Amino acid sequence: MRECSHSTPPTASLPNADVPLQNHSKRKGLQKRINLPMHFLLHNFLAATPSHHCAIPHQEAFVNLTMEEVLLISIPRKPDGTFSSCEMFSQPQFHLLLNSSLQPENKSIIQHCQHGWVYDHSQFTSTISTQWDLVCEQRWLNQATATFFFIGVTMGAVVFGYLSDRFGRKAMLQLSLVCSVGFGMLSAASVSYMMLAITRTLTGVALSGLSLIVLPLGLEWVDVQHRTFTGILSSVFWSVGNMLLALAAYLVREWHWLLVAVTGPCLLSIVCVWWVPESARWLIAKGKVKQAHRHLLRCARINGRKDFAVSPEALTRMAADKTMSGNYSYISLFRTPVLRRISLCSGVVWFGVAFSYYGMSMNLTGFGLSIYLSQFVFGAIEIPAKMVMYVLVNRVGRRQSQAWTLILTGLCIGANILIPTAFASLRSVVAIMGKGFSEAAFTTVFLYTSELYPTIVRQNGMGYTSFMARLGGSLAPLMFLLDEVWRWLPEVTYCGVAVCSGAVAFLLPETLHLRLPEGIDDIEKPP
Repeated sequence: MRECSHSTPPTASLPNADVPLQNHSKRKGLQKRINLPMHFLLHNFLAATPSHHCAIPHQEAFVNLTMEEVLLISIPRKPDGTFSSCEMFSQPQFHLLLNSSLQPENKSIIQHCQHGWVYDHSQFTSTISTQWDLVCEQRWLNQATATFFFIGVTMGAVVFGYLSDRFGRKAMLQLSLVCSVGFGMLSAASVSYMMLAITRTLTGVALSGLSLIVLPLGLEWVDVQHRTFTGILSSVFWSVGNMLLALAAYLVREWHWLLVAVTGPCLLSIVCVWWVPESARWLIAKGKVKQAHRHLLRCARINGRKDFAVSPEALTRMAADKTMSGNYSYISLFRTPVLRRISLCSGVVWFGVAFSYYGMSMNLTGFGLSIYLSQFVFGAIEIPAKMVMYVLVNRVGRRQSQAWTLILTGLCIGANILIPTAFASLRSVVAIMGKGFSEAAFTTVFLYTSELYPTIVRQNGMGYTSFMARLGGSLAPLMFLLDEVWRWLPEVTYCGVAVCSGAVAFLLPETLHLRLPEGIDDIEKPP
């Protein structure tokens, strides 16, 4: 952010301010962005399932046998030679000690685990999987934990999108942070799976406000020239949060304390938010001209722009000319032709972006890297991807960038279906490339959508598209359960959705070098 505009005539567009004051506010917003991925991708570690097998009763009777031999006579093997995680023999099969290659002729002696499970704690001290035995028949509950969280984020997107347009960006940001801390700590104190599911859902609702408000609030203070830079810089801190999550999870292996560790930074955000100014655009849109004028004068003073002159009366007339006051709802997004097309296409694009992004982000195994290193590398690759996008969105435009990053994400996912698992290094490279394209698509969609919607419905628009994104995020973890139907069905689904939503992005209008629209007429009847 660099400067306030010079004097503004009554019918001009809202002054674009980009100043040290807003740079200060932007730093606070960026710090808040670090918090988000630490919760959004926490499922990778919170619900990680270590190696496990059925608990073997009366194991102390086999004192003369090694652990490998005890498993051999107690646990059936899978076709790949590994011990089953969910089945056991009803009686010890001592004959397997003589010839371990023999297969039991009577399948009736194989049964599901009757006495619980034994877990490998070398990597995780405890997770919710080991806490409540969310494995085998209960595996779906483990995956559903992420879905519950994203259902909360989905509901929060609708609620905070409406409330932030009604009561202001800053007030809802404060409410979001306070609730995030409260529900986050309650999640860490959960004594049952039901309590965890409810509190994680409510945490998702609270964090949705933070996700929804920070970027549009920053962009509403930024001029056309620096809008792209601000959007990209903000998203870089999401990647930093990704990498910090890997570090936090590596250092804290117990799930209760890991939740505390990723919730703690929200306390700092609550303190920082007091220095964040309300959006001058929103204040004018709601007729609060005096407050907006005060913020704009402070903006100009810190920027050293003594020639900045705009009166409250001019802002009042400008607001009236733009028909910016009044109440708007989500229905307003579909009332006019151009806005309807933007909303329908944006909804599909956001669903595809989130569905493919979280599908890749929550699949950290199978690439020859440890889960912590995969998380760190997946976060690190996002930063150069964002730097490339900074150039591309200004050179080739938002629409082309959005469409092709999504299509390339899908192609990378599809390529890994064809590459044999024995080629772990090649699969890792392709997966990392796909993650980079996926993050590039996510970076672009936040910036692009903020530019597509006019100020009077921008938060409603962001709420609606965020709802579609969280719907995609909610379904993404459940797709992993489809591997019981066909091993590659989850990947095929992620690939198809990414490519199709990328094609839909070509139907959106270009916003490169255009001023932010203030009223609906600005997009329906552009000057």
